Amino acid sequence: MSDSQGSEGTTRPLPVVEKDTGTLDQNASAAGYDAPPPVLDDDGANGRFWSARRVPATVVALLLLLLTGVFLYDVAAVRADRNAMAGRGELADQLAERPLDDTWVLVGAGVAAALGLWLLLLATTPGLRALLPMRRTHSDIRAGLDRDAAALVLRDRAMEVAGVQSVRTRVRRKHADVRAVSHFRDLDDVREDLDRILAEALRGLGLSRPPALSVHVRRPGRKG
Repeated sequence: MSDSQGSEGTTRPLPVVEKDTGTLDQNASAAGYDAPPPVLDDDGANGRFWSARRVPATVVALLLLLLTGVFLYDVAAVRADRNAMAGRGELADQLAERPLDDTWVLVGAGVAAALGLWLLLLATTPGLRALLPMRRTHSDIRAGLDRDAAALVLRDRAMEVAGVQSVRTRVRRKHADVRAVSHFRDLDDVREDLDRILAEALRGLGLSRPPALSVHVRRPGRKG
């Protein structure tokens, strides 16, 4: 049986395997592994996951298809010596006669500008803010960790610290905020233990850009 401890006291990031049976040792736990997995030459750093934006793309495509179909039908009707759309002449007159500082013209321009800016924002931002990119160990595989799952891991590790009564955790892309309530022990000692344990927990998550850790510890409020 292979030993999970190295010669220098570090832990190998591999499961314990029985050589004679080939079965995984059920007593081995991945929580104790401190050494990070091997990464690529670029330190495994990779950007955020990009959203497919299916709903906005579908809406824009349907609107463009509808408008294009209407205008093509109108052009084809005129070329076939048929009457144009009923509102075409009125629309042309409105566009020619209505002044640019008219209220409805300004409202329509504002709506069109806001819609265009929204589409540009969707096209230039990744989206999927709930996924944190992880270190890439293979060039053809990308992995991400949900922010709620990362916050749950930090909360469970924080609850293991002596003196911690309750914990609230929130993980963002760049910051991990931990607020703990301690009902005994010195607050500085509890905060020091939390800083050490949670820093190890963040490294163990395997994120390509671990968020900065912020720990706050206070006493429980008075009841009544």
